[in-house]
Amino acid sequence: MCFAFDARPPELPPGIARIAGGAGAELLELESADGARFSASLAESPEPSGKAVVILPDVRGLYPFYVELAERFASAGHHAIAIDYFGRTAGLGPRGEDFDYWPEVQKTRPATVQLDTAAALAALRERTGAEAVSSVGFCFGGTQSLLAATNAELGLDGVIGFYGSLSPERWGDMSPIHRAVDMRGPVLGLYGGADEGIPPDQVEALDRNLTAAGVEHEIVTYPGAPHSFFDRRYDEHAEACADAWRRMLDFLG
Repeated sequence: MCFAFDARPPELPPGIARIAGGAGAELLELESADGARFSASLAESPEPSGKAVVILPDVRGLYPFYVELAERFASAGHHAIAIDYFGRTAGLGPRGEDFDYWPEVQKTRPATVQLDTAAALAALRERTGAEAVSSVGFCFGGTQSLLAATNAELGLDGVIGFYGSLSPERWGDMSPIHRAVDMRGPVLGLYGGADEGIPPDQVEALDRNLTAAGVEHEIVTYPGAPHSFFDRRYDEHAEACADAWRRMLDFLG
């Protein structure tokens, strides 16, 4: 499990300018190249930097955490769009806390996630004119963000993965550990040192394989931080959250 339904993203850290006056995120209905329709949430920055981000959520898909996260990126000067994975199998969102997401997660495939990502990128670029777009994903979406670095057709300027699963047992040949050789950098991976689902040896294997492949990357592990530490309720991990925010914004810059 990743974030709880009532989780909220951390505030921007001290020293990061916040842009006032932005509108709330807009719920969109988009269509992928294969005809599938899905929901997305777009937040446009009132003072754009020219950089933007596509957000790949955790196993719940599009829910309030990611709508607010898109707005948070916009308040830092970056247009953002968050997508929902389940248009093909569960229809359009939004959905409540009782949504049975796991059967829908099992029906997803990296290839269709990348089709939806491509449609979201096209909508983001058309609406905002953003030239440089990176992806950021969390948990299940963290894996998908890393795998997006293997798809040159997406035209991403970089990928960020928060505690994305790396397990070869779960992902087989699609494990980011195995696919590191096919990735295009830069890549930023952010992990919790106390994440029981992602052991250190897997994180080290990803780092090692990216290095061997000559991919520009940085892998950061926060000692003592659990899975889903990027949550404003976790006061004890506020320092890790602030550092992760700074690294993400530096990466986009």
